[in-house]
Amino acid sequence: MNMSSDENIRSILQETKTIAVVGISHKPQRASHQVAKFLMEKGYTVIPVNPKYKEVLGETCYATLEDIPVAVDMVDCFRRSETIVPIAESAIKIGAKSLWMQLGVINEEAAAMAEAAGLKVVMDRCPKMEYFILKIER
Repeated sequence: MNMSSDENIRSILQETKTIAVVGISHKPQRASHQVAKFLMEKGYTVIPVNPKYKEVLGETCYATLEDIPVAVDMVDCFRRSETIVPIAESAIKIGAKSLWMQLGVINEEAAAMAEAAGLKVVMDRCPKMEYFILKIER
């Protein structure tokens, strides 16, 4: 299946309940902050992941994916492409269902690794934009 197909993206956005946002910023002008806030407003449970912060958007912020004490459906990556492989390894380790790489984030090795482990993968797309493009209902 084309990992960035509309069907794949739609199913991820409809089935996902909990999203770990890796590389989130506490700065409201940053895309990671805006996307996380939007996803929260749409009813997703958003878990910030960034070792620099204790809290973002009123939620406890964790240093790593492995530190999160609840199940995570989607790992949304706001990190440079070359840093994605260890994030994919962590996403697999914690049993995430999907690995989402934001606009401009492309890592074929991480995608292949995650897909081989059974995760759905999206690269170079933004869930907030896809929400509108695909008219997602939740």
